[in-house]
Amino acid sequence: MAAPSEGVSCEDFAEFQEVLRVMRQIDDRIVHELNTTIPTASFTRKVNAAETCKHLYDSLLESHASRDGAIKKCIAESSAVVNLLREERQKDSDDMTVLKQLRKEQTKLKLLQTELNVEEVINDRSWKIFNERCRIHYKPPPKK
Repeated sequence: MAAPSEGVSCEDFAEFQEVLRVMRQIDDRIVHELNTTIPTASFTRKVNAAETCKHLYDSLLESHASRDGAIKKCIAESSAVVNLLREERQKDSDDMTVLKQLRKEQTKLKLLQTELNVEEVINDRSWKIFNERCRIHYKPPPKK
């Protein structure tokens, strides 16, 4: 479900947000996924809940890392453009075209940085739901 962060275009912020929306589907559907795959106490013998939780855990890790990488890649690209435009503006402070481009790129950079905060909220929510439903079935390895 997670698209590779290398293939994400950072040029158009609206397009970037649409790609993130698609990449976030696993998080949007986690409650449904857990409700349909993790059995209640009376059906525990029919489904391997530990395997299901491990698979979901791995999927969440991959998805979160992919989105984090895509957002940070775009922030780095946008920061580089902002720095370049600042240098151009210092050379010719009367050039309104450069000033407009700089403001536009600064706005895009702020929006991208906001996406990191959104990502943190989404990830926290997903892990909370995962832990509530899977803690008795699967214990993830300790984080390094």
